[in-house]
Amino acid sequence: MSSSTTHTSTIGAIGAPSRRNTELALLVFAVVIPLFAYMNVGLAISGELPPGMLGYGLGLGLLAGVAHLVVRKFAPYADPLLLPLGTLLNGLGLVVIWRLDQSERLQQLAKASFGSFSPSGPKQMMYTAIGVALFLAVLMLLKDHRILQRYTYISMMGALVLLLLPLVPGLGQNINGAKIWIHLGAFSIQPGEFAKIVIAVFFAGYLMVKRDALALASRRFMGMYLPRGRDLGPILVVWAMSILILVFETDLGTSLLFFGMFVVMLYVATERTSWIVFGLLMSAVGAVGVASFEPHVQQRVQAWLDPMGEYLKSREGQVGHSEQSMQALWAFGSGGTLGSGLGQGHSDLIKFAANSDFVLATFGEELGLAGLMAILLIYALIVERGIRTALAARDPFGKLLACGLSAAFGIQVFVVAGGVMGLIPLTGMTMPFLAYGGSSVIANWALIGLLLRISDTARRPAPTPSPNPDAEMTQVVRP
Repeated sequence: MSSSTTHTSTIGAIGAPSRRNTELALLVFAVVIPLFAYMNVGLAISGELPPGMLGYGLGLGLLAGVAHLVVRKFAPYADPLLLPLGTLLNGLGLVVIWRLDQSERLQQLAKASFGSFSPSGPKQMMYTAIGVALFLAVLMLLKDHRILQRYTYISMMGALVLLLLPLVPGLGQNINGAKIWIHLGAFSIQPGEFAKIVIAVFFAGYLMVKRDALALASRRFMGMYLPRGRDLGPILVVWAMSILILVFETDLGTSLLFFGMFVVMLYVATERTSWIVFGLLMSAVGAVGVASFEPHVQQRVQAWLDPMGEYLKSREGQVGHSEQSMQALWAFGSGGTLGSGLGQGHSDLIKFAANSDFVLATFGEELGLAGLMAILLIYALIVERGIRTALAARDPFGKLLACGLSAAFGIQVFVVAGGVMGLIPLTGMTMPFLAYGGSSVIANWALIGLLLRISDTARRPAPTPSPNPDAEMTQVVRP
């Protein structure tokens, strides 16, 4: 019996390459490119190679190598592009964060504001190591993503707890007008970054069970299927939850992320365009309603509508709210097509947000439009590979979960990039992998790990059972 099983598995694996060598080759480039960028920054700033270049290269290479070995062992058929793309973005983010640490203007500002200057580069390297460790834990401990379906409603409760933690007195922190942080010892954590993954599990489990009822329509109006009144309940609940987040935590980014992710997953599950229309209408109504009475949201909207007017107010001694936004727009403009060169920009004028909320402005100035498009293309490739994983998944839960995680990642990139570029109001979220912040990089490495686990299950060849041992042996020896 065991021999038959072995032969069957071998037959099933024929013609299904694991693509791990492709991943390894791409990982080499994903480590070498940031290393050259690091060298470029050092030469531009001081005219010599940076002193920590060897340690940086070995550290990033070691993390990438360990991650590759674990993927090769525990997820041999996973997508070969996701890990190199995440490593490349993370490595470039580390370079730019270190580059901003060398700014004398930011060092003097930190000493004047806090009494001392603490570089962010080593901290981000530590956060990256923790993120990769969580990535490894996901692949080693989660043998099958379908196990998560058992925890559908537990995931809902966990997401709600994570979202409510910043409102707990003594635990939550109000930073720049948004209550999205909690303080634990010497560290600050943004629970919403982890909540997006947990709530995606809930949405996938819930919609897999309820998709048939949600797809039913009572009538057709102007080419759209209108959902039944009682089926509007789920979207109303999620809409109300996103509005409450916006009201009590003044967190526009997380509110848009959760509601947008749910609407996308709802559309994928039901294939009803009417859900997209209802989602857009309800998000518009909620945003306008909250902006009419919430001062922090009003400030963000006003800074978006008239950034120069708000900037001039601050220059004249009045209260203005768009100085950082204007500095970011000027950084994009001064970068031109090819950029000023790594280490030769002036995005440190954005002050402390230069390496976090506005890190994309640094890339836009120093790499130019061409470099910025390359960065956005890497993000688009991650989303595309996630959608490809969803299409290849053999179970509906895996399809919805991969689609939800990809949608969350893509929406976050759009919200952050749109805010920094002036397309939409600023939201306070951070660019995945590029921006300084432990919560973001750790949560996004976990997200990549989940996508790799789903893609491994989807691409793993199914064993081909044989009716009897004689037929199996005939199939093996047949030329």
